[in-house]
Amino acid sequence: MGLLAQFMRDFNQRQSQLFFLMATFLARYEPLELQPLIDDDVREAAAALAATLETASRGVIYEHRPASLSAERLMSALKPLLAEAGKGAGSSFERDAGVVLRRVEEAAREARALEPDNRRVLLDVIGRVMTRTPADEGAAQPTSEPRLIVP
Repeated sequence: MGLLAQFMRDFNQRQSQLFFLMATFLARYEPLELQPLIDDDVREAAAALAATLETASRGVIYEHRPASLSAERLMSALKPLLAEAGKGAGSSFERDAGVVLRRVEEAAREARALEPDNRRVLLDVIGRVMTRTPADEGAAQPTSEPRLIVP
């Protein structure tokens, strides 16, 4: 938790919400079989998407690409999430999203430096912090059993 708090240290409210939205997405992201997601993929996808948003804020339409295929797939999955979150918010949202994505990139890089042998340090931390609670699972799946107990 301390690692995530370190990277959220000076976020405004919208940036904090975006960070938690992306962290929740990463915790639940299901990559293709035999291609597990690692921190380097998260770093590359966040960097490419941040660069794309930063370029667009200067009036140039250019989509930056990550180097790995797994990072490319992750970036493709993140784009609609950010588009939906920023619907109608304008350029200030794109700036905030760029800041958050750069911070995710930094978090992945620094987490990997802390434990060079673990290729999923950041993803493991996010997975522990953003675990599903029984309330989340119950809300997502309505029960078919009656809720009233009659003796």
